[in-house]
Amino acid sequence: MRIRAALIAVALTALSACSSGGSASDTLKVGVSPVPHAQILKYVADNLAAQKGLKIEVVEFTDYVQPNTALVDGSLDANYFQTVPYLQTFTKESGAKVDWVAPVHVEPLGLYSKKVKKLDELPQNAKVALANDATNETRGLKLLEANGLIKLKAVDAPTVRDVAENPKNLQFVPLEAAQLPRSLEDTDASVINGNYAIDAGLKPATDSLALEKAEGNPNANGLVTRTELKNDKRIRDLAELLGSQQVKDYIKQTYNGSVIPV
Repeated sequence: MRIRAALIAVALTALSACSSGGSASDTLKVGVSPVPHAQILKYVADNLAAQKGLKIEVVEFTDYVQPNTALVDGSLDANYFQTVPYLQTFTKESGAKVDWVAPVHVEPLGLYSKKVKKLDELPQNAKVALANDATNETRGLKLLEANGLIKLKAVDAPTVRDVAENPKNLQFVPLEAAQLPRSLEDTDASVINGNYAIDAGLKPATDSLALEKAEGNPNANGLVTRTELKNDKRIRDLAELLGSQQVKDYIKQTYNGSVIPV
């Protein structure tokens, strides 16, 4: 989704009223998407946090805007839902002082359909839904290009306006990322973020027509915090736990290739 100016303004105003000392509580409040982020973080909270003396409160959000605005206004101490490119877009547009801490996992973006079983079965003028935030729009288009459906202009962050060749005359439908699984009833195919695909009961490793490669993928999901808390011991301890072998094993055993540990 596009970064909403009104929400950013509210969040930055609230931040200016907060003290610079960070959280007033010993409990670390972390905002997450429900799947797989909340599941992974709850595993950490229930099984690993005690060894670091950490208390973690898991706060779930169903969109990609509120976890950042809540972090900025001090309602959260950290969040775990986004990629570096998405964070860079947010900070550029908002001016918020938030920092990347550490990567945790990759959720390969996939192309799904209820109308066709193979890529070459997509008809002329097929309706293809894409996420309408800049970062995931670019990822979706690059996935389509990598699978021979379109050709993009040589620009850093292509949008639908940068489609140079479109042999099937695909019709692009921009939607909020969270709505993409539901769009499958009305489109010929939809490019869906891994977390929303899993939450909708799809299995990226087997159900997708095309899937991002994990190797060399720059779109790892990771831990983010406000700049003032980046060196907070609780944040560093949480980053260490999220990157632990126990968490890597949990991800591999739970998601069967649909979520890949970094």
